[in-house]
Amino acid sequence: MDVKDKVVIITGASAGIGRAAALCFAKAGAKTVLAARSADKLASLKAEIEQLGQPALAIPTDMRDQAAVNRMVAQAHSHFGRIDILVNNAGQAAAGRIAEVNPDYFRQIFDLNLLGVLYAIQAVVPSMRQAGGGLIINISSMVSKMHIPGLGTYAATKAALNLLSDTARVELAGDDIKVITVYPRTTDTDFGRNSLGDSRMRQDQRSHASRPGVIVDSPEYVAQKILAAAQSEPEEQFMADTPVA
Repeated sequence: MDVKDKVVIITGASAGIGRAAALCFAKAGAKTVLAARSADKLASLKAEIEQLGQPALAIPTDMRDQAAVNRMVAQAHSHFGRIDILVNNAGQAAAGRIAEVNPDYFRQIFDLNLLGVLYAIQAVVPSMRQAGGGLIINISSMVSKMHIPGLGTYAATKAALNLLSDTARVELAGDDIKVITVYPRTTDTDFGRNSLGDSRMRQDQRSHASRPGVIVDSPEYVAQKILAAAQSEPEEQFMADTPVA
């Protein structure tokens, strides 16, 4: 899809991959809708995008709240008149081994990483159907293909997201709504520091990222891969030609 003048909703847009993706799409000529909980960060990003000469709409939204997600999508559609692309990027991790992790942490990240995606898909599909098609990009993770101690609950939410994406791809094909799954590797953001759970396990994950041979991508690199996926529309987009374990 040529993203120029297309309307793109990006969730989790206030920082990290989401922020970089918003700037990347804006520089490619897209109209961006910025959704996240942090109103101040969204306002700053909106101003930065507008300085590039591109329109942007900032809508503070808790993606775990279905009513809030519905309002965000309705406001985006009312403002721009259509929705062409949805980038489901908002997410959070929980650190802790399966035998000890707090189930409440698992429930919280499940609500954001999976139900939040479901809410957003259900909210945008009517608009995309009306427009004759669209593109949904779900940001998964390479950990969904791995078995990393301390990240089992996070990986489980992303593995569930993979199957949700695969099935939605089949179900929505008749509406010309394409569904893409993107698999970032370790990325240089505050994502790990903002994870829930065991502080020692969080430190272990940061130590893992600094080991020799571990590839750490910049948010801008991942954002370029997301944009490339929107343009070429593969079913899956990895950060390299083949999955990196």
